[in-house]
Amino acid sequence: MSTNEPTEDDASGTEPKDSEELFEEHEAQLNELLADVEGPDAPEAESTLPSLGGGATRRDVMKAGAAVGAIGGLAGCAGTGALGNNTDTESNSGGDVPDHKVPPGEHDEYYGFWSGGHAGDIRVYGIPSMRQLTRIPVFNREPAKGYGFDDGTDEMLEEAGDYTWGDSHHPSLSETDGKYDGEYIYVNDKANGRVARVNLTYFETDAIVDIPNVQSVHGCCIQSPDTDYVFANSEFRTPIPNDGRDVNNPEEYVSVFTALDPESMDVLWQVEVDGQLDIVDSDKDGRWVLSSSYNDEEGVEVEEMTKDDRDDLKAFDVPAIQELVDAGEYEEVNGVPVVDGTKESPHNEGDDPIVRYIPTPKSPHCVEVTPDGNYGMVAGKLSPTVSIIDIEKLGTADDPADTIVGQPKVGLGPLHTTYDDRGHAYTSLFIDSQVVKWDIEQAVNAEKGSEEPILGKIDVHYNPGHIQAVQAMSTEPEGNWLVALNKLSKDRFLPVGPIYPDNDQLIYIGNDEDNETGGMELVADHPVYPEPHDAIFAHKDKIEPATTWNKEDYEEEYVTQENSRVERVDDSTVEVYASVKRSEYGLRDFTVKEGDEVTLTATNIEGTQDIVHGLAIPEHDVNLALAPQDTRQVTFTADEPGVYWIYCTYFCSALHLEMRSRMIVEPSE
Repeated sequence: MSTNEPTEDDASGTEPKDSEELFEEHEAQLNELLADVEGPDAPEAESTLPSLGGGATRRDVMKAGAAVGAIGGLAGCAGTGALGNNTDTESNSGGDVPDHKVPPGEHDEYYGFWSGGHAGDIRVYGIPSMRQLTRIPVFNREPAKGYGFDDGTDEMLEEAGDYTWGDSHHPSLSETDGKYDGEYIYVNDKANGRVARVNLTYFETDAIVDIPNVQSVHGCCIQSPDTDYVFANSEFRTPIPNDGRDVNNPEEYVSVFTALDPESMDVLWQVEVDGQLDIVDSDKDGRWVLSSSYNDEEGVEVEEMTKDDRDDLKAFDVPAIQELVDAGEYEEVNGVPVVDGTKESPHNEGDDPIVRYIPTPKSPHCVEVTPDGNYGMVAGKLSPTVSIIDIEKLGTADDPADTIVGQPKVGLGPLHTTYDDRGHAYTSLFIDSQVVKWDIEQAVNAEKGSEEPILGKIDVHYNPGHIQAVQAMSTEPEGNWLVALNKLSKDRFLPVGPIYPDNDQLIYIGNDEDNETGGMELVADHPVYPEPHDAIFAHKDKIEPATTWNKEDYEEEYVTQENSRVERVDDSTVEVYASVKRSEYGLRDFTVKEGDEVTLTATNIEGTQDIVHGLAIPEHDVNLALAPQDTRQVTFTADEPGVYWIYCTYFCSALHLEMRSRMIVEPSE
């Protein structure tokens, strides 16, 4: 797990080291780094200086700060965090780079879907312009789109836990034959254990499930080559059911791997495992799903979680698990079939275990399968290596460690790996603040710990997490653009207070020049609202959004101007139906009584695309956004007598301000 060069034993496991030994190893390596940063004659650092004393650049301090954080956590100490800025000049690949500036009126070549992190949404960008096109609310209420304000989306959020926020993490596009089919995006909520589905016809969330037996879903992916399952990893170990039993017995806690039906979004089954699951990806044949994992010690304190020097990647044999579920070999917990996939489970005895436990350097972070489906890459995080899993060997190797066929030494703090269409991998280096490019087959053929497969490195600003190349998660990588999602920006943009923007950087990877960057060229910085976590990109031809709503896609009545009306259901319930078009509502006014429950159904009857209307009622928290041909419904209580104006929230015509209706609430008798 350390930054020492790994040996053959790194893949197969060695005598565990305690946390004190591990700390000493990391401290020695960090001291070498800090020797340059904190030389005996180093002057006091000033925030405006391009470098620090002893010849150390601001990048060195960033690296030192990140490393301190890593070993501080390992030793149960508080990390210092990253410090300083950087004024290094960017490397130039020397190759031809296509223009990334998209002129006014022209369209981007690719859609980019960013998880919005703590904002709970998905953000849609164009690639290569990096222009933000829209935001899709998912786990968050969004007034600009009326999401969470109409009855349908409000009920969906309520039924999925009614939380006030979510942390969207890993968007995953649906596939057919290993290719993006443009139907759905699935994304997880790390904060509250949910998975959502976004309909890409309308760019709108249409389903959210609050997964039983789970507190936090960290990883989420679809099954490739066809989206027959959606998979979700719970990160936090708890008793199941978590109803007060075994609260003081951590040995009884488990984390679970969950399979969902992509159409119904029903939970199909779960597998409990040792350790804490992290990020997940599927092979390209529909059999294996690989999950990174940490805390195989199953501790609850940091010292307990880090006492060993290995964790186990989990490889789930999906057809074998489904056979057990079909045969009834499970325990039902909170209505979900739960299969025992722990190391000691009878299901893992013999030559065909349902879960393969593959030892890797400590606390591996992320796993990504290559576009050809041959390998799964597991970044070391606390080791400077990436472990290469031969997926074909998962079903044949006698020793799980033998599935690791390569382990290149890539740099400090490797987190995530992505791919081009020419056999290259690109890995983010959190501590080095770089992206490293390396040759996959050369890494398989080289000795473990070799740096020979490295083709080049490029600086990014700063501390990258996820990186993603265009269509790299499918079988059709494009091999031209890559985005580094950096956690820090510091000196890159105008200051905006203590919470800085993040920095997403566009890198061209279409050249394979023989230089220090391997042909990579940084072409653009883009500040982003914190904290987008991951992204996925598809060619524009893969996505076919609707320009207006199809009335057959919703259950509510399509309200025309002619059938706009008020219907009293009983003494305390009223139904109001109103069309909406430029400059007028179908009802100039309507009257209800104090205390009435009012259900208002409204249809935008415009036939022209891009003419959106709003319907807002002051003091009643009513806020509908109506795209052309869309119908929405909202229910509220008219609890105070008076006159309440109804107005359009989207500027739609020269008479936009005059576009009014009135709700008159008569006093109750």
